[in-house]
Amino acid sequence: MHRRGFLKNTIAAIGGVALSLDGSAQSESGGNVGGRQSNNATKAGRPSFVFVLSEAQGWTNSSVQMDPNIPNSRSDFYQTPNLERLAESGTRFSDFYAPSPRCTPSRASFFTGKSPAKLHMTFVSERGPTNTRLLEPNVRLEMPLEEATIAELLKNVGYATAHFGKWHVGRIHPSRHGFDESDGATSNRGPENVQRPNPKQAYAITVSAIDFMTRQVKAKKPFYLQVSHYAARRADDATEGSYRTLLSWPGVAKGDRAGQAACLLDLDITVGMILDKLRDLGIADNTFVIYSSDHGTPGQNRPLTNGKGTVSEGGLRVPLIINGPGIDKNSFSNVRTSGVDLFPTIAQLAGIRQNLPKGLEGGSLVPLLANTRRGKVKRDREELVFHVPHYDKDSRGPVSVIILGKYKLIRVYETDKRLLFDLSKDICERNDLADIMPEKVEELDQRMAEYLKEVDAQMPRINPNYAPDRTLTPYERQRSRRGAGGILKGSERRGGRRGGENRQSRNREERGDR
Repeated sequence: MHRRGFLKNTIAAIGGVALSLDGSAQSESGGNVGGRQSNNATKAGRPSFVFVLSEAQGWTNSSVQMDPNIPNSRSDFYQTPNLERLAESGTRFSDFYAPSPRCTPSRASFFTGKSPAKLHMTFVSERGPTNTRLLEPNVRLEMPLEEATIAELLKNVGYATAHFGKWHVGRIHPSRHGFDESDGATSNRGPENVQRPNPKQAYAITVSAIDFMTRQVKAKKPFYLQVSHYAARRADDATEGSYRTLLSWPGVAKGDRAGQAACLLDLDITVGMILDKLRDLGIADNTFVIYSSDHGTPGQNRPLTNGKGTVSEGGLRVPLIINGPGIDKNSFSNVRTSGVDLFPTIAQLAGIRQNLPKGLEGGSLVPLLANTRRGKVKRDREELVFHVPHYDKDSRGPVSVIILGKYKLIRVYETDKRLLFDLSKDICERNDLADIMPEKVEELDQRMAEYLKEVDAQMPRINPNYAPDRTLTPYERQRSRRGAGGILKGSERRGGRRGGENRQSRNREERGDR
């Protein structure tokens, strides 16, 4: 069914019925359709939603402890008191995964509830020819208009919708994807097309968000608001006041770490501004606030391994905090969840239970919000699959990953090697079990292959022109600077790291330009 037809059917199907966390249907007027006492959310009508999406924030890049059983799942250096406030009044998802270790694919999945592999949006840019063992597939860089977004779904049942901040899923205006208000189809450089949008945009998008919420409350209209922050990792990306505050802390010296901490402090301040406004508007008890990140931080995300651009835990595992009516305070869920789960979660919380988009891959987290210890997520497929058929920051090159139960399998396409890890005992991915558990490797590998075939995933291909002894051009060296195991000879690797082209490339990565 075409997207527009599905949305019309959705409006007819829900007929003004909202859903509480315990699963009972209730009318917008606050009546008790299911025979149970209504909660605060449904007394006030449909709940509103605020989704704050951080950029490249790792699992432990805040002062919020993400796993109650892992003491170092929080930072002792970064201070984020407002995120702590959000977590203490809501649920933390300890095993939450971004859909991709890169921003564009993850953002598209958040919007649609479908994986990057299914959307054919597995990277952030097209690649020119390089002297690599494998050829990367051509990727889609524009989120298709045929895909229904969560904004469209909610807009068509009476919600006001807005997106402020980093869009980065193509050049089509957000209004064509269901957003009533936005600051345009922005990318890493923001609406003013500048090299460093922050700190200005961190506060500008928050002010726009507060104005939007205020107007919707005055109009007595429920809303869906997404606030997507830009990359910020240096002192130049932070306000002078936040940076001065950081330098006043004992033992803190000027440097990149202090700059990143100042940026996180600015981010945290903006989260506090939104929470305070929800309280002042009198709608905090009827609004779900969702906080997450598009992928891990570049570099290291200890205790996890690696970061942005890799399929290691440091690249994929990110914070997820949900606060709202009926949610247990200061609770944790260790059920494995993913970014594709947010679409059906929001839909169910808004009372939309039927006629969801065809091919939706996620499952609703509402059972976990209602019962963090016993709830389960129901998806068509139990496993999570991450497909990155590209050369990026991962030294293994193009890879695919499946996580099922306590096991994580990585398939390396260059060498056809499989790596197997038991995440229940080895969250740092140091002990490869593939050689001693061949049956588990075969089982997971088969399930992953079936999934990739089912979604028609694009695969890397053998490069017939690969010449391992050929000297690379500057363009090829720049494109192959990371993740192409065996591509660069040792002398070329050493020379490339000293070259100005590669320094510039790393600078662009740190700014989030890719």
